[in-house]
Amino acid sequence: MELLQLEHYGKTLRLEASMAGWQQLYWGDQIVSQITASEFAQGKKSHEFELFQQAALNELPLTPNADQPESVTIKCKLDVELEWQPFLLNYCFYENEELIKEASRNEKDIEQQTPIKVVSEPKKISLLGLGSLALKLFKSAKIIKVVLAGASVAAYSWFFSFQFAAALIACLVFHEYGHIRAMKYFGMKTKGIYLIPFVGGLAVSDEKINTRWQDVVISIMGPTFGLIMSLVCLIIYWLTGSEFFAGLATFNALLNLFNLLPILPLDGGHILKSISFSMNSKIGLLACVLGAAAGVFISYALGLALLGFLLLIGSVEIVFEWRARFNSHLLPLDRYGQLFSTTWYLLTVGALIGIIFYFAKSGDQLLSLPLIILGS
Repeated sequence: MELLQLEHYGKTLRLEASMAGWQQLYWGDQIVSQITASEFAQGKKSHEFELFQQAALNELPLTPNADQPESVTIKCKLDVELEWQPFLLNYCFYENEELIKEASRNEKDIEQQTPIKVVSEPKKISLLGLGSLALKLFKSAKIIKVVLAGASVAAYSWFFSFQFAAALIACLVFHEYGHIRAMKYFGMKTKGIYLIPFVGGLAVSDEKINTRWQDVVISIMGPTFGLIMSLVCLIIYWLTGSEFFAGLATFNALLNLFNLLPILPLDGGHILKSISFSMNSKIGLLACVLGAAAGVFISYALGLALLGFLLLIGSVEIVFEWRARFNSHLLPLDRYGQLFSTTWYLLTVGALIGIIFYFAKSGDQLLSLPLIILGS
């Protein structure tokens, strides 16, 4: 991941590093210094390199030119002191032992930077992923938004009813709006919400995230907005006794609960992957495994067999991918971020399950359907 960018003689001096301990320093596209991976991923490190300034052309080749002997050697040194959790980078840049710049960077600086070299993580093929990919192929045209929204309403109306279709579209839009609000909070440009029949919705942005915290907040804000919508519908049901709002509250809760499953590309997969991949120790991995096991046990104890089964599958997938965390370009969560994200996730899941149980106790067969689905 890119930790530092400095303008230096017309090119960018770029420092890349990972939690595995390696560091690479680039001047433009050329590596001028590198430190191999080691168990000491933090602490003080120094990068030293030389540039050769040609007096006539005022250029800086990395190697001296025999045809132009009049050149001045510039000795450069970049001292960095790195702490990953919480992230803090202190650095000093010297030219010929003269201090040129001294500063520090924190997680906020990483969130706001635009990487020079955009790293794209490999994505696994899945049915939901294919639906997301298909939608991205058409996202450039604004008219597609209207076409897809109309197709969604028509499809759901054909199989169910227009009232159900309108309610479902409202749930999807409000959920995706939560993602949009989170993206705008981080200063990301958005392209709006796209709906695709029988797949769901997608909040689109062309900008890349730089930290695990951004990934967690953007992912969880959709289900959080969904929870807010269910709670509003629950309050309206209490005030009016309308079964329509009761049904909307419980089915919306089911929709957002499934979205929180730890399976990529669902929101829950992004959230729990960011949390577990930020744990840079075997103790952290053990805590993640025990947490997943507790979730499976509680799901089966409450009679939520389907939820427990899917939770088990998703958790196992994340655990098997844990070793690949060093290859990510995303800045990991600190200890506070891990705890806060886990608490936020569990409270949201618990509240959604609570809404489903509340309406299932009413005895209404339709309102009990979400709990029946989870118990299948």
